Amino acid sequence: MSPGGGTASRVAFGSLAETDRGRRDEIEAAIGRVLDSGRFILGDEVARFEESFAAFVGAPHAVGCANGTDAIALALRAAGARPGDAAILPANACVPVIAAVRQAGVVPRLADVDGATLTLDPSGVERARTPETRFVVAVHLYGGVADLDGLADVARAADMTMIEDCAQSHGAEWRGRKTGTFGAAAAFSFYPTKNLGACGDGGAVVTADPEIAARLRQLRQYGWTRRDFAASEGWNSRLDELQAAILAAKLPRLEEENARRRAIADRYDAALEGLPVRRLSIRPGSLPARHLYPIRAPRGRRDALREHLARRGVETGIHYPVPLHLQPAYAFLGHRAGDFPVSEEACASVLSLPIHARLSDDDVELVVDAVRGFDFGVVEGAGA
Repeated sequence: MSPGGGTASRVAFGSLAETDRGRRDEIEAAIGRVLDSGRFILGDEVARFEESFAAFVGAPHAVGCANGTDAIALALRAAGARPGDAAILPANACVPVIAAVRQAGVVPRLADVDGATLTLDPSGVERARTPETRFVVAVHLYGGVADLDGLADVARAADMTMIEDCAQSHGAEWRGRKTGTFGAAAAFSFYPTKNLGACGDGGAVVTADPEIAARLRQLRQYGWTRRDFAASEGWNSRLDELQAAILAAKLPRLEEENARRRAIADRYDAALEGLPVRRLSIRPGSLPARHLYPIRAPRGRRDALREHLARRGVETGIHYPVPLHLQPAYAFLGHRAGDFPVSEEACASVLSLPIHARLSDDDVELVVDAVRGFDFGVVEGAGA
């Protein structure tokens, strides 16, 4: 349905059934292999996927887990987070990021983002840091790449550990290296809508540190070092065999599908040139994954643009509508409106256009024509 309750969109924001239709045989073969094995938790399929995903990212170790939220929490715990430690994260991130920080027993500290990429601003990290702050969560939002050099410099100078959140950056690169290889550990989500998505929940943490990898394997399964023997407090966060087999079947096509996403984004970039919308900057030296394609509408025009696109058959998304410091659940942090102005303005103006590997050229042109057909000077329905 459109946001206004109209008919079904001609260009859907995303279609999971369509995404998986082209590889149905491979997925069904993977599922059949698991069913025939009779092994459903932490078996050969998980081990094989962990090995292949680590090789894809370029990290020595990948440890599967139940979802991307757990992945962030596990990464923090395995990297040495203790109760009372604090971690800095961007104020415009989605709720799962701060939920994961809390799940790890860590105190969240919010910082603003830079206006060009909407990723964590190193100067904001410096302002947000307290004596208890031991971690920085570098969120690669929208499939772009955060300021890894700047954040690493701030973290190093303040003796903080950087954790990457790569839930939206599968396959993105910074100076020829994949995201996920710059922090002490990096969290990935395989939620179905991700560039590499499971047919259910799933996640992983990658790291170059063998000690962190060993702790991750303990923590994801009750803290066990052997069955029924807990050497530390952990929880149940296991990637199951079915999801691992499905992800392994999809992984070989990820680079090709990311290339298609970048081609669509390039077409949008060219078509939107000269319109009064702001596009996010791509950091020089980076190769984005283009998980999402957000534009920023003029002040007060986002909802009117979204309704116009819905009437033209284009479904859109908003990522994300409310910054973390203005969410009721996190009022205890003590922030007010105006504390993070860049994040607040972004949340009021961002609108995500459809972008996925199965989007046809005709669909892309329909989106382009619809955006270009919007009257940015007059609020529709309000008269002249």
